[in-house]
Amino acid sequence: MKSLQKIVKGLLPLLLGGAILYWMYRDFDFQSISHVLFHEMDWTWMLLSFPFGILAQTLRGWRWQQTLEPVGEKPRKSVAVYSIFLSYAASLVVPRIGEFTRCGVLRRWDGISFPKALGTVVTERMVDTLVMLLVTGLTLLFEMSIFGTFFRKTGTSFNSILSGFSPAGWLVTAVCAVAVVILIYFLLKRLAIYNRVKDTLRAVWEGISSLRHISNIPLFLLMTLGIWASYFLHYYLTFFCFSFTEGLGIGCALVTFVVGSIAVIVPTPNGAGPWHFAVKTMLILYGVADEQALYFVLIVHTVQTMLVILLGVFAWISLNYIKVK
Repeated sequence: MKSLQKIVKGLLPLLLGGAILYWMYRDFDFQSISHVLFHEMDWTWMLLSFPFGILAQTLRGWRWQQTLEPVGEKPRKSVAVYSIFLSYAASLVVPRIGEFTRCGVLRRWDGISFPKALGTVVTERMVDTLVMLLVTGLTLLFEMSIFGTFFRKTGTSFNSILSGFSPAGWLVTAVCAVAVVILIYFLLKRLAIYNRVKDTLRAVWEGISSLRHISNIPLFLLMTLGIWASYFLHYYLTFFCFSFTEGLGIGCALVTFVVGSIAVIVPTPNGAGPWHFAVKTMLILYGVADEQALYFVLIVHTVQTMLVILLGVFAWISLNYIKVK
């Protein structure tokens, strides 16, 4: 029964992403894609984008090494970087498994505490979320008109969403949330594994709080900015591969980058499906024809996913030549 549940959990993200892609490309002429790839697309810009995709993951590995130092863990720089490469590739098979994969790599090769490593991963995600919120806020501020167009065309209204909750509704929701937390606490306390769970959570919390003790905060912030700048350039340079996107400007690139980053929260392999739909929708609002937008999202996502796979394979091979501590 448990094996069946694992299979279902693994298949659901694939089915969700596949269903969205099928709906988007159900009437698409795939034979025309070869003409675009070999006669209309400028591969120079795509190749120029690759170093930034590699740099983003490399900087993430270096930054992770820095966040592990305050909790007494010192992984090798190469192992930290290879664990990131491998985690992105693993997430293509099972969404979100990459966070555990990279902690497992450090545990296997450098003897790093898994709970502490996982705690620092949570810290990283918190920092990245703050950066993403900042970028989203600035993008909304400077590109408000295009988001207004999107909400009008889709019939989305924040007021109609929020109006569904009365003050009493908000209060009941808050009370229920607190009650759930208290219930979970008492259930854990009654379980035989309570002490083990408590020790694990303490180690995770130690990893989370490591940010306060990082020795070089300016370097940490610089690498964080470098990670997101590299992600953006890895994406933005692909605009110059196609005649129908090269003149859209950095504003369009920021908007589509933001909505694409939000879309990948949906647990599908590398955001396949939700990312395609979100980016394609925003490109159309900027005047790109429907078929051209489909070309863009299909080619860019596929090529960048292939880069992730190659980096994962490279990391796996390289790790087998590194001595285990």
